[in-house]
Amino acid sequence: MDTPNAELVIAQTKKWIVDVVVGCNFCPFAAREVKRNSIHYEVLQHSTRESVLKEVVKSFQLLDRDENIETSLLILPGSFTSFDDYLQLVGLAGRLLKKEGYEGVYQVASFHPGYLFAGSSEADPANYTNRSPYPMLHFLREESVSKVVDNFPGVDDIPNRNIAFTRAKGLAYMKQLL
Repeated sequence: MDTPNAELVIAQTKKWIVDVVVGCNFCPFAAREVKRNSIHYEVLQHSTRESVLKEVVKSFQLLDRDENIETSLLILPGSFTSFDDYLQLVGLAGRLLKKEGYEGVYQVASFHPGYLFAGSSEADPANYTNRSPYPMLHFLREESVSKVVDNFPGVDDIPNRNIAFTRAKGLAYMKQLL
């Protein structure tokens, strides 16, 4: 299967962030980072588990070196299309974060085209809160997340609000938006 070049993958990812993540207000904090241009995008075409894990460490090191990067996306077109394989990768990335001494410094969030919350069905629009054009790992600065959580009223309600939004809009709308 042919995958688009890195420039197109990044352009599609940026559009998804603007249209879905910001547009649906799934993350009320993302718009600021889009405006500040503080999101780093890295594309790994047809990657292996080993190559991704090497890039995970490089992503942590990049965030260490460049304070202007608030968050980083490691985008994996052509790889980890199976959601179960992808979840194993997310688990390995989390263990690597701890092993490399980055626990409490960075967080790993996950997005996948076939994201399926435990106990939900494929037909549940709520899955689209974590569905993306490509499998990707999202690295966030723990300190920034903590500041936002501490200073944003109702932060605990965001997931429930997002689920209610997707279910009100319906599956067809969410599919079209993605």
